[in-house]
Parts: sequence; C-alpha cells; structure tokens
Amino acid sequence: MHFPPAARCLALAQRLRLLSPFPSQPFLSSSFTTNTSAAMAAAATTTTNGSSPLEKGTTLSDLPKSWHFTSSLPPDPLFPTPADSHKTPRDEIGPRQVRGALFSWVRPETQKDPELLAVSPAAMRDLGLALSEAKTDDFKQMAAGNRIFGWDEETLSGGGYPWAQCYGGFQFGDWAGQLGDGRAISLFEAKNPQTGVQYEVQLKGAGLTPYSRFADGKAVLRSSIREFVVSEALNALGIPTTRALALTLLPHSRVRRETMEPGAIVVRMARSWLRFGNFDLLRARGDRANIRRLATYIAEDVFGGWDKLPGRLENPGKPNDSLEPKRGVSEKEIQGPEGTEENRFTRLYREIVRRNAATVAKWQAYGFMNGVLNTDNTSILGLSIDFGPFAFMDNFDPAYTPNHDDHFLRYSYRNQPTIIWWNLVRLAEALGELMGAGASVDDATFITSGVVSEDAAAPLIARAEALITQAGEEYKAVFLTEYKRLMTARLGLRVFRESDFDTLFSTLLDTLEALSLDFNLFFRRLSSLRIADIATDEARAATAARFFYKEGLATTSTPSEETAARERLGEWLALWRARVVADWGTLTDWGTDPASSPVSAAAEDARIAAMKAINPNFVPRGWILDEVIRRVEREGERDVLKRVMHLALHPFEDSWAGRQLEDGVVYEGDAEEELRWTADVPRMARAMQCSCSS
Repeated sequence: MHFPPAARCLALAQRLRLLSPFPSQPFLSSSFTTNTSAAMAAAATTTTNGSSPLEKGTTLSDLPKSWHFTSSLPPDPLFPTPADSHKTPRDEIGPRQVRGALFSWVRPETQKDPELLAVSPAAMRDLGLALSEAKTDDFKQMAAGNRIFGWDEETLSGGGYPWAQCYGGFQFGDWAGQLGDGRAISLFEAKNPQTGVQYEVQLKGAGLTPYSRFADGKAVLRSSIREFVVSEALNALGIPTTRALALTLLPHSRVRRETMEPGAIVVRMARSWLRFGNFDLLRARGDRANIRRLATYIAEDVFGGWDKLPGRLENPGKPNDSLEPKRGVSEKEIQGPEGTEENRFTRLYREIVRRNAATVAKWQAYGFMNGVLNTDNTSILGLSIDFGPFAFMDNFDPAYTPNHDDHFLRYSYRNQPTIIWWNLVRLAEALGELMGAGASVDDATFITSGVVSEDAAAPLIARAEALITQAGEEYKAVFLTEYKRLMTARLGLRVFRESDFDTLFSTLLDTLEALSLDFNLFFRRLSSLRIADIATDEARAATAARFFYKEGLATTSTPSEETAARERLGEWLALWRARVVADWGTLTDWGTDPASSPVSAAAEDARIAAMKAINPNFVPRGWILDEVIRRVEREGERDVLKRVMHLALHPFEDSWAGRQLEDGVVYEGDAEEELRWTADVPRMARAMQCSCSS
C-alpha cells in the first residue's frame, strides 16, 4: 500500500505525538519544576561587554555581506527572482498562503524622516562595525529600511535582496497554520572580518510581507524598546539570544494596537533566524523534500558541517555517564546497535535538543520568562528569540507568567523546561522520518518515496520513538547538569555536591517563594555577605532583614510572623555558611584561635568577587522598561536609552556613573537613576504582566 507524502508525515507525527508529555504533566519531576527549576546563573558573558573605541571596526559598506540563505533554499514561486518582487508595487505585496518555499523576496517599506534613537555598542562591535559608523547616513538609512545592499534598482540585478521567512507554528499548544515573518525582513548576512562570526541582519517592523496575515507589518516603539534592551541584556548575562543592533523611530508612523502608538524598527541580528516553526509548516504540508533540504542546510551552513554534531553517547539510556559526546563523526557514519541506529539527522536533532536544554536552564537561573514559547518562537540554535511579554522574576513565584493572556499558565516560569521539550517533540514530528530511517536514509527509494508500506513503516516508527525517548533523557541530563553547575556558581560555591540539590537549592527556592523574596535581589545581596556576619543564630536572623523589601514582608502581618520568617531564612543561611566554609576554608585558614574566621580574608574577597561576577546588579525589569518607554515616547528623552543600554551591557558592576570605560572615557551616567533601578522594586510594579500586542 502506498501512502501519499502528506499522509505518511501525518501518520508518523501522530505516533510521535504520543511521546510528548502534556504540559500539565511536567516532563521533569514535580519537585524539580515546582521548587528547583528556578535554577542557575549563566557563567561568563560570551563577549566582552561595553563599547569599543570609535575607530575600531569597518564601515557598513565594507562589511562582508552574503545572501547564502536565499541562494540555498527555495523561494516563493510567485516571486521566483528578486526582480519579480521588486517590479511589483510595494502595496501589492501582502498576506497570502505561500507553498513550496522557505522564504519570499520582499523589500522594506520606505520610511520618511526616520530618527535613529540608539545603537548597542556591543552589537556594533560583534558585527564588526566601527561605533562611529552609527553617525553616518548610510547606517541610518539601513536601520530604517531605506537602503538595500547588494541590489541595483536601475538594472534590477545584484548579488542579494531582502527576504522574509515562511514558517508555521503551534501557539498555546494548538496548530496555527502558516505564520512566517509578518513584519521582519532580513537584509543580508554579514561576517565580522576579525572574528569570522556571521550574523543575519534583520529589520523588525519594516512593513507588510506575504506572512503578515491580518496584521499591518509594523512594530510599536513600546515593544521595540523592550526588545532592544532585553536582547543585549541577555547576551551580557551569558544567555544565548538574538541581538539588537539599533533602534529607529518612525515619526510619521502611527500604529493601532490597544491605542494609537508611534511606530519603530529594531535592527536585529542572529547567527540564524530559523526556528522550529520552519519544520512545523513543512511537516503539516507533507513537504518531505524541503524538510530534508532544510535540515541539510542547517547542519552544513548553520552548524558548520555534519562533523560538528554530537556523536552517539556511550550509554544513551544513562546520558549522565557520558554527557559530553565526541564530535567529528563523518556525514555518512551510522552509530549504535540495531533498533537505535543514529544517522546524521539524529545527530542534528540531538544538537538542537542540547542547545535548547542549556538555554532554558539559563533562563531559569536568572528568572527570565519569554512569555510566549510557541514553536515559532523556539530557535533551532537554542537562542532566546522574539521578545513579547517577557519579564525577569521579581518576588519569587514559580507559577508567575508575564503574559496576561496566558490564563492557564502554560508559559509560566516553572513550565518553561517542560514546554521547550514539548516543542522539541513537535520538531521530532518533522524530523522523525529521517531519524527513523536509520542506515536507509540515503536509499534512492526512501529519498523519493519514503515509506511505501505499513510493514516498512513499523521498524522506522519504532526506531524514531526509541531515539526521541533517548533524546528526552539527554535533554534532562543537559538541563540538570547546567542547572547544578550554574546554581553552584550563583551561591558562591566551588564544587557541587549531590546533597546541595535538596539541602541548598530546593530549600532556598521554597524559602524565597514562601516569603515572597525578590529573586535577583536575593542573589546579588547574598554576594556581599561575609560569613563572619552570620556566625550565630542571632546574627543570621538579624542579617535576614537585608533580603526583605524595605516595607517588610508581604507574607507577614504580625511581629511574631516576621520573627519566624527571619528565623527560617536564618536556618538556610546557616546551611549556606557551612558549605562556604567547606569550599573556601582550609586548615591554615582556621588557625588555632577558635574565634577566628574559618575562611581567610583573601578567600572571602575572592568568593565575593566571583559571586558579583555572576549575580547581576541590574536586570531590565518591566517597571524600568515602562519608565524608559514613557520618558522616550511621551517626554522626548533620548539619553535615557543610552543609559539603560549601558547598564544592560554591564550588569555586574556595583555602580556605573563616574566609572572609566574600556577606551579610557569616563562614563557620566546618572547615579540617582542607577540606585533607583537597582533597589527594591516598587510595590505596585511587582510581577507585572503585559499583552502579546506589539
């Protein structure tokens, strides 16, 4: 019996769907997701934060550019060439269904009198641009979509042209059909001449595309400021993320959301903007050829080659026994015993699994919530992507979601690890046929026709199910390993002990939740605490007050309740102190005087410095961003954007105003503003929620 391509894909998808845990039944143990999935702080930043000297870097015109994505993958058949799109009046390029394609050629809408509000010095440097380039008209016009690179409008020819991606997605657990870049238009790929790192540069809010559906292709200033700041803040924290290069105000654009708002464009960049939704749509349409083509492009072009992918673990059933896989496996090599043979597409899937496991662990570490973890908002590279109603945690509440439309708490803080795995199983529905084929994946009949009988389908499905189950175990192992490593660092410990998980980590999170203590403020304030100050029960109870809001605990109403709260936190501080002593103290440090500190002053200083380097003093909370938005949009301020970006790029400093930058210039800043932004969250601004409207 011969199954049509769409039926084959959907039949396999239905079998694989049975492997997916329902969101209300957490993939991780209930004690973990409830108490401990808060975990972990990212280690060092991926780049050196801050601005570079103006003269370092290249010009925008000299920046090496390419359009390899569009030359490698199939375009919209209605506009098979850039010229076909360019000759079409811009107002005639609007929403429709696009089939058999990964993208559509589409140019940004022309903008009148754009105002460049701000740039990220760190993103400019990482792209390879001189900071002085932001002052040029070439850059300003690019940042507004008025400058197209690689294209000659007179001859209708050139090496490249802007494009928008085609993808679908599951939104809040339901299939939403074709989505795509409804207001994002990519301009080019650019490679930093010094580092060799390549980014795809994209405009968000650049106008209608074939994927705009019922929307207008625009972005409002409010959400654009939020994305501009948080993208760079996450990168500075060491969390994989898309980046924000620049922010442009469109003074003649008024956008209707809940109210009429000013329009804006964010210049974004990422190693790749591909997401799970690209595969979701191809799977739903039974487009086997393009699933294979896209997977191959990702392995070869995004990840740098099949040999860069993880080889089979020594014991996939117990991934903790051999968590770090060997790489360098050749493209055609098949690894593993019969029934669980891993071909190159399985290795590709596992790489995506591992990257996303590590990223969601970092989100939990810093109390970051995306707010809308649909499959079209989940990155193939494991990047934080598409920022809408995101937030950083204020008072610790595992059930908190920043999205006021998320009535069932699907994307709440504690559900994020489970949801990312749910999304990964959706991805497996698309890749499962390639994975399940095992050693037969390159057979000519399989490539052209796939599985042509029910008998042939049975072993393929069994193999795919086994491999995805193994990948689930690997997901948990990578997540938990990263959790333990980073939580250990956030608490200032040098070595993780298995007892720490329950004794320190879970107990701390239970205490933070019970007392409604601020998540990020707790870790930063703990960073300055010397163990000599908490040597006795009385000292610990007194010191506990530094972790409360100034008005006291919201969970207490009587003096006896506050005393009990201090004692509870003091008990945890005693456990923490003992672990610090065990990690940082030595027999030499203890000396012969029982009254002396069990840890030397030098060791204490080293621990405090290490904790301050991983526990941020500043995170862009919702109330801070709301203040910045008001001051920029309604009061006409501009410098406040530069100041909030400076703090976002240097989150671990004790202070900023008056400090000397890397290039020798003294940063002026605003000391009063900095103190206010790093102090207690105003009572009425805690645990804010916002909508997906942007």
